[in-house]
Amino acid sequence: MSGAALGIEIVVVFFLALFLLHRYGDFRKQQRMVLFGTLLAWYLCFLIVFILPLDVSTTIYKQCKIEHEEHVPAPSASPSAANHTSANASVTPTRSAPKPCYKPWSYIPDGIMPVFWRVVYWTSQCLTWLLLPFMQSYARSGGFSITGKIKTALIENAIYYGTYLLIFGSLLIYVAVHPEWHLSWYELQTIGITAANTWGLFLLVLLLGYGLVEIPRSYWNASRHGHLLIKTYFKASKLMTEKADAEENLEDVMEEVRKVSESIKYNHPLRKYIDTILRKCPVDYQEKMGRNMDDYEDFDDKQNTYPSEKSLVKLHKQVIYAVQRHNRTRVQWQILLQQAVHLEDVAKNETSSSHQFVHSFPSSEPASWFSRYVYTPTVEWYWECLLKRWFYRLLSVVLTLFSVAVVWSECTFFSTRPVLSLFAVFIQLAERDYNYLYIEMACFVTIFFLCTCVYSTVFRIRVFNYYYLASHHQTDAYSLQFSGMLFCRLTPPLCLNFLGLIHMDSAISHQQKEQTAYTSIMGSMRVLSFIANGFYIYYPMLIVILCIATYFSLGTRCLNLLGFQQFVGDSEMTSDLIDEGKELIRREKRKRQRIEDGENRRREWKERYGNPREDYTTRNRSSHEMKETSYSDTVTSSNNRQAKYSRSGSRAERDCIELLQDAEPLDFNADSLTDDPLDAESGRHAGGRYLSMSSSRSRIFDDV
Repeated sequence: MSGAALGIEIVVVFFLALFLLHRYGDFRKQQRMVLFGTLLAWYLCFLIVFILPLDVSTTIYKQCKIEHEEHVPAPSASPSAANHTSANASVTPTRSAPKPCYKPWSYIPDGIMPVFWRVVYWTSQCLTWLLLPFMQSYARSGGFSITGKIKTALIENAIYYGTYLLIFGSLLIYVAVHPEWHLSWYELQTIGITAANTWGLFLLVLLLGYGLVEIPRSYWNASRHGHLLIKTYFKASKLMTEKADAEENLEDVMEEVRKVSESIKYNHPLRKYIDTILRKCPVDYQEKMGRNMDDYEDFDDKQNTYPSEKSLVKLHKQVIYAVQRHNRTRVQWQILLQQAVHLEDVAKNETSSSHQFVHSFPSSEPASWFSRYVYTPTVEWYWECLLKRWFYRLLSVVLTLFSVAVVWSECTFFSTRPVLSLFAVFIQLAERDYNYLYIEMACFVTIFFLCTCVYSTVFRIRVFNYYYLASHHQTDAYSLQFSGMLFCRLTPPLCLNFLGLIHMDSAISHQQKEQTAYTSIMGSMRVLSFIANGFYIYYPMLIVILCIATYFSLGTRCLNLLGFQQFVGDSEMTSDLIDEGKELIRREKRKRQRIEDGENRRREWKERYGNPREDYTTRNRSSHEMKETSYSDTVTSSNNRQAKYSRSGSRAERDCIELLQDAEPLDFNADSLTDDPLDAESGRHAGGRYLSMSSSRSRIFDDV
């Protein structure tokens, strides 16, 4: 099994990162460079989290071998030496022989882990400080060529990279002026790593203090269906406002695109840029702009004023952002509506005496074998109305105990005698028996919980809609790369903090023990003793204050006072938004019910009367053959002329009857009337299409 565990985890972590990227990104629409950079950043961070427990178990085994070799006496060289040894043995008390060292099942041979950590760490640091900022600006740029996007990215990152060069140059000058400082390349490298980890630890404590309280509380609130439904109404009201704002912004941008498209004709040198912008617009807007475009008109430089290429680049950037935001809010509204309907169904089924879960809107797709034989309506009722609530409460209690253990250990991990850190106590108890499987599982669960608290906060935060991670393939390129930057900056200090909690970092615990390969790559923090003995020890205690502030929702209340709409139970604004969201959900449910009723009537119409077009065609074909047979018996010109007129008359009559029989029962819906400003200005419908033949663009989840 030597090295097999490392290879298996490398493959498993890759598919985990790929799955998360598929959930939040869009493989079909987003650029390959953006997807590759984000995947690589997430993959390297997850590798550090999953491989570190193997490094810990391997280090404990090496420490055991060192202690075992120290207890084995050296072979005697002469009889006098043997007599001297026996004399000393009679005086010195005998020590108990150490337990034999057992090689762990996941043992990694020497020389592999240092190279592995060096490659992973420096690749992630190059991504987060150099490549990803450049790729962010490149993906956000509205340039029409690769050269233009690279130029824009370099200009935007000039200050960013210039700051790095200024700090590094100042450090080199300071070292050169003081000859008593003989800093080697290794020490300069350690200073750089320490600076990066200090910045990451500063942000890590803020995110961890929020996640340690919010994650257990979120699962406890999830067990309260009434509270969860009220919060869903609140989210629906806020999301509807955001959705309406996104649609209004999209219409404004599309209006500007339409004006520019009409002013720049087909043979203008800038027309290729307009075509690129139009390809980024929604399909219905493309059709409207195409109908209003007269390609036969030539442009005249003397009569019209045309936008510059710089203004088109800005417009292109606005179109990309507006379309992405509109699609994201539309999909989020659909998902939130489904959640609200499901929670209302749960509230209705809780009082059901039949113990059969009934959905308000059954799925139109055929039921799978899992739903037919395993997850039956009875099983669904017991899970949704009874077991799920208690499962979430139990999970919340377990996570609360983990949070308390983390807060206690963060405040006491610097104490080695006695050992006060709970995680250090658990690891040392397992180390006595060399239970490597328990050590690895305890390390993995602890790191996974810390990463969940930190990463979930990263996935939840929003910065004025500029950075926002949304599932169901609705995250833009800028947010994906920003999350990759945060992961690469937070993961190394998080792992160092974990090694300090279990007393495996000698720079903090001040113990003469074998260092992990990961700690050796980080370098000795004794180069900057005021950081190793001060900031790294006392700053994590700030978690206590942050947890108290999060528990009492001080940040949420401050944002609510500043005018940002937050879910506060005793606020009048919150009550108004809840009532508004409840009315929005009720209105959307009525709209969906009308659509389903219309579909059911159409289905009943077809089942009752069949397909009248096919029946009439068959009937008409038989009558036409009978007429042709009767006409062939007479050869006079008058009869032929009469047959000709009768056939033409029957064809006109047939067309009329087909038009009448193709009619279906109408389901009047006021939303089918167009309210688009482009159609309102033109004052006419799409050319070449009847109203009955045009496809309705009214969707179920359009804005109210």
